[in-house]
Amino acid sequence: MEYEWKPDEQGLQQILQLLKESQSPDTTIQRTVQQKLEQLNQYPDFNNYLIFVLTKLKSEDEPTRSLSGLILKNNVKAHFQNFPNGVTDFIKSECLNNIGDSSPLIRATVGILITTIASKGELQNWPDLLPKLCSLLDSEDYNTCEGAFGALQKICEDSAEILDSDVLDRPLNIMIPKFLQFFKHNSPKIRSHAVACVNQFIISRTQALMMHIDSFIENLFALAGDEEPEVRKNVCRALVMLLEVRMDRLLPHMHNIVEYMLQRTQDQDENVALEACEFWLTLAEQPICKDVLVRHLPKLIPVLVNGMKYSDIDIILLKGDVEEDETIPDSEQDIRPRFHRSRTVAQQHDEDGIEEEEEDDDEIDDDDTISDWNLRKCSAAALDVLANVYRDELLPHILPLLKELLFHHEWVVKESGILVLGAIAEGCMQGMIPYLPELIPHLIQCLSDKKALVRSITCWTLSRYAHWVVSQPPDTYLKPLMTELLKRILDSNKRVQEAACSAFATLEEEACTELVPYLAYILDTLVFAFSKYQHKNLLILYDAIGTLADSVGHHLNKPEYIQMLMPPLIQKWNMLKDEDKDLFPLLECLSSVATALQSGFLPYCEPVYQRCVNLVQKTLAQAMLNNAQPDQYEAPDKDFMIVALDLLSGLAEGLGGNIEQLVARSNILTLMYQCMQDKMPEVRQSSFALLGDLTKACFQHVKPFIADFMPILGTNLNPEFISVCNNATWAIGEISIQMGIEMQPYIPMVLHQLVEIINRPNAPKTLLENTAITIGRLGYVCPQEVAPMLQQFIRPWCTSLRNIRDNEEKDSAFRGICTMISVNPSGVIQDFIFFCDAVASWINPKDDLRDMFCKILHGFKNQVGDENWRRFSDQFPLPLKERLAAFYGV
Repeated sequence: MEYEWKPDEQGLQQILQLLKESQSPDTTIQRTVQQKLEQLNQYPDFNNYLIFVLTKLKSEDEPTRSLSGLILKNNVKAHFQNFPNGVTDFIKSECLNNIGDSSPLIRATVGILITTIASKGELQNWPDLLPKLCSLLDSEDYNTCEGAFGALQKICEDSAEILDSDVLDRPLNIMIPKFLQFFKHNSPKIRSHAVACVNQFIISRTQALMMHIDSFIENLFALAGDEEPEVRKNVCRALVMLLEVRMDRLLPHMHNIVEYMLQRTQDQDENVALEACEFWLTLAEQPICKDVLVRHLPKLIPVLVNGMKYSDIDIILLKGDVEEDETIPDSEQDIRPRFHRSRTVAQQHDEDGIEEEEEDDDEIDDDDTISDWNLRKCSAAALDVLANVYRDELLPHILPLLKELLFHHEWVVKESGILVLGAIAEGCMQGMIPYLPELIPHLIQCLSDKKALVRSITCWTLSRYAHWVVSQPPDTYLKPLMTELLKRILDSNKRVQEAACSAFATLEEEACTELVPYLAYILDTLVFAFSKYQHKNLLILYDAIGTLADSVGHHLNKPEYIQMLMPPLIQKWNMLKDEDKDLFPLLECLSSVATALQSGFLPYCEPVYQRCVNLVQKTLAQAMLNNAQPDQYEAPDKDFMIVALDLLSGLAEGLGGNIEQLVARSNILTLMYQCMQDKMPEVRQSSFALLGDLTKACFQHVKPFIADFMPILGTNLNPEFISVCNNATWAIGEISIQMGIEMQPYIPMVLHQLVEIINRPNAPKTLLENTAITIGRLGYVCPQEVAPMLQQFIRPWCTSLRNIRDNEEKDSAFRGICTMISVNPSGVIQDFIFFCDAVASWINPKDDLRDMFCKILHGFKNQVGDENWRRFSDQFPLPLKERLAAFYGV
């Protein structure tokens, strides 16, 4: 029988009263309402009242009815499994009976409720839902059709995966052809729903859609000129996704699609233009991009450049007319979460210490407060990727436009020109070089433009050319640029401060020790900014100070610099509580400063060290509680522990042996034993870095734990977690140098994994280098154990180490390889040319190491005889031949 339920009048009034109160702006009233709603959840039929208000109580105003439905939706999310059967059935039937309500707001609310129930695993337990909604699509009544389609669109968005699985007997085989029929419906709203529904299944290459792909594409083309913006937007979105998934089907129509997307990128409706603009970004990642777009560049480039201007609404949202806001505190939601990048140990290279595996963090990022992604950013990103595709071939299309923009009298136009110049910096750098001597001074002048938004974008664009600036004589551009950027760090506008700080950090990375002559002046500015900055920019200032320390290193260790820099940092350090996330950037900054200052940091190290140990201890304790009783204790934020471990590494590296007494008086090694077994890879990664640094600084305290640590290190030689594996490998190498012959029992725990890693085809360079060094070091202390495997690693070993700089680690690794060759000379015979090449990569080895090389080279030559040696050395490239002759007389 049909479930009969009638509300109690008094109960109904009480609930309506609550619904009214919850719309009050007063937060105290809202809080009371929340508590009352929680209490009402104790009554089984409370949810019946809520659905009743939503679907039956037509006398109430719509916002109240909708709110009732949204509260019910939250209850479904939280407690659905506890609803009595009768209640569940009542809610389901009311939803289906009222999906066609005459009010769009109520229809949408019912749709949200349906998809929430469906995603609680109820698609299986509500078998008539999809068939019923699909049949309602054929209703003569517009409201019913639109409501059903709205609900289906939400279900397709929330439950795409299960719809395309055997669990439900593949309903999409019926649904997708049905949706395609509605592409030609006379209502724009319904056409839009239909396209949106099908769009959910493109990226996953759903079989049911792939069967109808041609009819789908044909129907899309038919909608190309639709008068409804929402439909055009969904058509653009579909074409962008098809580009990634079914390029084969689009290629025959590519010319027309590009022409269409050019029009749409200039659509009057910004949402449509943004969707269309994504097309260029996606196309640029496809190998065929270069050929497909080349004939369209003359039209496309002006369109993208035009999209890079701020719209009027952007300027209002960005308060573009507010020039001075430095005294206004930041609202907390403006501050984005930061990500801590854990320590990874890497080798220095011959080139100039530039690591290609660093992610670029200078993406176009100039107006955070607007809905993050907009036409301006998308156009700029598209121009950036196209510049990387076409390189200097793009310039003939851009330079004429740039001339007009950069010197334009309207600031909005000039600002967009400066953004264009920054966007093409990476791709078109070579071709831009002839123009830079004129452009850079012009940009440096724009740094003092009267519009804050021009000043801020100029900071960013100049940072994109920092590499070139630093390559020129310092007085020409570096000095004037630095002087002006430092003024901008103290700008009266917060957006400019932020852009200048970020740009200055990029300049520091490029200039490194070139900045040493100006240190006093730089520190003066950065320290003054401390007293001036609001919350958000303080976090960026820490980064600029940390980067400065990384860039100039020990040159920072002068009493007068320490006196300027440390007091404000320590003052902030004392102000922050242990739970405050602002500790992250501050700890990272101090880690760089400690490493740079070395002994100069001694006066500050004790409280810093203590606090880091406490942070690790607190986090571990909280994690244990949470593991034991998850409902009682919440999980800790492990970033506190990771950042603390990294700062301890910085201290160990900077203070060296001076850290010994601090370690002696603390339980850090016991804590590390737990961290090394944490299930979060970043925690293990940082604890292995610290292990290596403490091994170098004060091995006497590490040694008692080696028997416990080594098996853990062995199990972490898993290249699936690159950084964990890398740091564990490095730590093993450092430990072996300290242990010497006592390393013997531990070799079987690690050697096979290391040999396997060094032979992996696409392992990252850093990992291969560290693995080679560690294998060499193990061979140095225990040649008898490692040398038998020589033949299995000698070739990748040599190719990994030929490119790294002469240093201690390389020295010990090569001593190891020479010792192993003397134990097992036949292991190197087949790959001797690689060994010769690796030896030649040394600029100036220590004398006794050079003697080892000499002995091996001459020994080989004597063994094979002059004739064979000549034939062998004729395969050498000329530089290698000359080097070996000059240095080693072979």
